[in-house]
Amino acid sequence: MDTNRVIIFDTTLRDGEQSPGASLNRREKIELARQLALLNVDVIEAGFPIASQDDFDAVHAIAGIVKGPTIAALARTVEKDIERAGRALAPAKKRRIHTFSSGSDIHLRTMLKMTRAQNIEHSVRSVKFARTFTDDVEYSAQDTTRADRDYLVELYTATVEAGATTLNIPDTVGYAVPDEYAALIGYIVGRIRAPGIVFSVHCHNDLGMATANSLAAVKAGARQIECSINGLGERAGNAALEEIVMAIRTRADQFGGLRAGVRAERLYKTSRLVSRLTGLAVQRNKAIVGANTFAHESGVHQDGILKERATYEIMKPQDVGIERTDLVLGKHSGRHAFRHHLSKMGIVLSRAELDDAYRRFKELADKKKFVYDDDLLMIAREEMADASTLFALDYFHVSTGTGAVPTATVLLRRSKEIYRDAACGDGPVDAVLKSIDRLTGVRGKLLDFSIQAITVGKDAMGEVSIRVAFGRETVSAKGASTDIVEASAKAYLSCVNRYLSSRGSVAAGKNRKPRNK
Repeated sequence: MDTNRVIIFDTTLRDGEQSPGASLNRREKIELARQLALLNVDVIEAGFPIASQDDFDAVHAIAGIVKGPTIAALARTVEKDIERAGRALAPAKKRRIHTFSSGSDIHLRTMLKMTRAQNIEHSVRSVKFARTFTDDVEYSAQDTTRADRDYLVELYTATVEAGATTLNIPDTVGYAVPDEYAALIGYIVGRIRAPGIVFSVHCHNDLGMATANSLAAVKAGARQIECSINGLGERAGNAALEEIVMAIRTRADQFGGLRAGVRAERLYKTSRLVSRLTGLAVQRNKAIVGANTFAHESGVHQDGILKERATYEIMKPQDVGIERTDLVLGKHSGRHAFRHHLSKMGIVLSRAELDDAYRRFKELADKKKFVYDDDLLMIAREEMADASTLFALDYFHVSTGTGAVPTATVLLRRSKEIYRDAACGDGPVDAVLKSIDRLTGVRGKLLDFSIQAITVGKDAMGEVSIRVAFGRETVSAKGASTDIVEASAKAYLSCVNRYLSSRGSVAAGKNRKPRNK
């Protein structure tokens, strides 16, 4: 084992997808997994197969399609979970079952209803069972930062003897501070002397210290960091992969020759793809991949940058894949160039999808002078909508103005049927969304709504990001167009389709009786 290598374990598809509203369909998960493979992460945690049939199918598909990284699946220390994970991972050349229990007394007492001894016995049995499916088994004890250290040593020692090859010591609730967490990692690493064992960390960001805690753990002996693109994850999220990678690279003097194998020049494009697929925007001041990371407004800063970039920048934009111009295609670009550029971005479309995407690209190129990478990402994302998409926007017309009542007429297509209705609203967007509610028979409550330009120029596509509540279920989506009302309608309809699909796939829509006027 290379002791200077920090293993990057990406959990965007599992913990990241647990971010409220960040649901991905199977096709989107496959495309993101392909991009993560191009990024050269070491492990992709593809999902939690026992959670649903869709999750099982996605993990199984990724295991069969994506080459390079180890494909991991999560399982509780329950035999049916582990068996389900083993079946889902079967096609993978390199596969790992990641099984977890808990380590703190509060978890054992209130959640698992077990004594410490019972937890050890249960965990050992589960690790042994997981080893019947693969030689690569990771064991995690949740909530270690609120657990008794000596008990953790006893628990982890037992699971190593049972066959675990990676021991994950997570800060499940984001409770630790760096010095404290480093001391915990050092304590456990120093007392478990099994050759070849990798110590891993998985830090949550509840107190804003997930990245700092993860890096402190590496200094204390951990050699795997579990993280996600853009820091997505439960509650406040996980350690951000891009921050971990660039901190180790930029401050190599502080990490004693440690290195990660991630292709940093792909970080920015991967971040944008995750944002597009999940519908969750990246805040402008986000470290590494935020829009303001390499922007300088202060006169003093601008003067320094013009004289010598190193005065105010510790990284170059190119280090993370931000080019000063990503102008790629125009209306005279051919189908081959279009397909080739998509493949360089890690996007693979079927022949039919490619034909439709190319047609939409040509239509967009007729509307605006230049088409950029982000324009292509949005076109590709909309083409990757799976077969469970129920309703498509066929036509809309809005009438609005000072002193007029905003009115919208909307036509939706479902299979070969066309449905039409109209509604009034407080504005053109409100009128369109109310029309969609009437047509689909679903009423959503808009929680968040934001608009931003995808690229530069007056002809830039507008991207609408929304979050919609359907009862207790929350769904996020994005839509884009040179017409922001159309972008709003696409985003909202995407949320409706995702909600209906989650309630029973295509059958949910077929049982509905939308209005048809």
